[in-house]
Amino acid sequence: MIIDIHTHIFPRHIAEKTLEKLGTAAHIRPHTDGTLYGLLVSMRHHGITYSVTQPAVTNPGSVEHLNSTVIEKLLPLQNQGILPFGGMHPDYPHVRRELLRLKNAGVRGIKLHPAYQKADLDDPRNLRILYEASDLGLAVLAHAGVDISVNGYDYASVEHVLRVLKEVAPQKLVLAHMGGWGNWGRVESDLAGAPVWLDTAFTYGRLDTYPGMEPSPHSNTVLAPGDFIRLCRRHGIHRILFGTDSPWQDQGDYVKRLHAMGLTDAEQAAVLGKNAAELLGLADAAP
Repeated sequence: MIIDIHTHIFPRHIAEKTLEKLGTAAHIRPHTDGTLYGLLVSMRHHGITYSVTQPAVTNPGSVEHLNSTVIEKLLPLQNQGILPFGGMHPDYPHVRRELLRLKNAGVRGIKLHPAYQKADLDDPRNLRILYEASDLGLAVLAHAGVDISVNGYDYASVEHVLRVLKEVAPQKLVLAHMGGWGNWGRVESDLAGAPVWLDTAFTYGRLDTYPGMEPSPHSNTVLAPGDFIRLCRRHGIHRILFGTDSPWQDQGDYVKRLHAMGLTDAEQAAVLGKNAAELLGLADAAP
């Protein structure tokens, strides 16, 4: 079983322009067309059992509409391997009511993106969301560290994460990008071993650009195999989740690169699927 905990899809009518905008800002190119169909094709081609879709809500007014789409259109696709997370925004006023609606529908978690939402991960508004989600047994996947398409301030630094753990102690917090994109030395020294999960999205392998585009200024800011393995083991293999950030990384290439890292067979199996299956309650499930 292979579970990609960190994927993105966009409505067909905005997918092309959205990918162009984000890709240009980050100096990277996508590996699918960014649509649900493109993700399903990638999954079938590369043997991905489940892809967990992660929405980034940038406007509190769109929370309910987005989550209704998740419930009505994406949740019925679980038999095709699509596991949608819902979205939440720190300025949305009815947090528990909306989270309860997601839980009752069968949605397993939500996504927070502090950089896009312009709110620190330990902002009281996000602490409320994290508390309520944890109380309801929902997982939360949060972008962690620098976002390469948003230059400047780090809304989800290791310091912010540590304060979250002190204030709320969420039960199912997943930190994208191995706990803090581009700041993995600090993750290893101060966060490794904490009761959180780390996903592998966008942390190893090359960052591909469009033909003729200048290379990403972050192209060398990824984890070398030895550093990746050391961080995984120091944090605990049982809390590492395979994620690609598709469409920004190729799912098949990412699986191959993980196989080549030097992890044991048991460690690979845990990272690629077992850990996520246990976290999301999928241990005995298959599409």
